[in-house]
Amino acid sequence: MDIFWSSFLKAISLIFAGDRAVFSVVFLSLACTFWATLGAAAIGLPAAFVLRYRNFRLKKLIILALNTLQSTPTVVVGLFLYVFISRRGVFGPFDLLYTPKAIALGQFFLIVPLLIMFTYSALNRLDPRYRQTALTLGASDWQAFLVVFRESRFALIAALCSAFGRGVSEVGVSMMLGGNIKGFTRTMTTAMALEYDKGEFTLAVALGLVLLFVSFTINFSLNTFNTVKGSQS
Repeated sequence: MDIFWSSFLKAISLIFAGDRAVFSVVFLSLACTFWATLGAAAIGLPAAFVLRYRNFRLKKLIILALNTLQSTPTVVVGLFLYVFISRRGVFGPFDLLYTPKAIALGQFFLIVPLLIMFTYSALNRLDPRYRQTALTLGASDWQAFLVVFRESRFALIAALCSAFGRGVSEVGVSMMLGGNIKGFTRTMTTAMALEYDKGEFTLAVALGLVLLFVSFTINFSLNTFNTVKGSQS
């Protein structure tokens, strides 16, 4: 317990002192996950809308595949992406491997199935008369999409927050595609794993506290959105 409290107190001092080693890792992690979530939203939200309101062949198979991909181990995602972006891979000439772009790409493929299915579930719970009324009044598909988006905005924000939380806490893909290079591709989770292996707990505890704070902020935001939604109902 003495080691824990000693590391904990030193970690607190590192955070409040604005230690560069801590916050450079934090900012890189948040940036990679932000871009991954943004890309996942750009594809996932329209895809969920199509799945909900369009009937086409293989729809059930696609939903089954997306549900399966939600539980795919991160190392499997990392392995497949590694094959494609390594020097001998199809996208090798782009030099993506062991860069922050590779980490963001890995997180994108990890969270996009989750975001699609969370959004799809949210749209399923929404009263279908919102879209039907908009179309009856002469709205285009895009305008109907905006109406549905507005009415389900709280659930969609919850899906985005969940996707961000999934990405920022991920370690397997970041380690395999980023390489955990100090000052370049070291994220919070990979840095914590490295410091633990070295037996240096101070930085690991500091990063763990920051990661807990990020998780707390996400959950607090979700609860706030739910409270606002409840008051407007």
